[in-house]
Amino acid sequence: MSDTGSDPKSVQDLTMYVQQVLQDVQQKFQGTSDGVLLRIDEIGEKLDNLEKDIADIMAQAGVDDLSDASQLE
Repeated sequence: MSDTGSDPKSVQDLTMYVQQVLQDVQQKFQGTSDGVLLRIDEIGEKLDNLEKDIADIMAQAGVDDLSDASQLE
């Protein structure tokens, strides 16, 4: 947390201090939230690519669906 340099000495100082602390917390939370959402999007994209790659491999192997894949074992 950021330090205002001195302890609040009045209600107005305390109010400003609390508002600054809350703003700092909100900014940190927003940054963390943005990071999490970015990672979720990246993971979703990787899963989409993985599904496509699996479908391509299955098509190359001549497997139409997953029930056909169990016959290859």
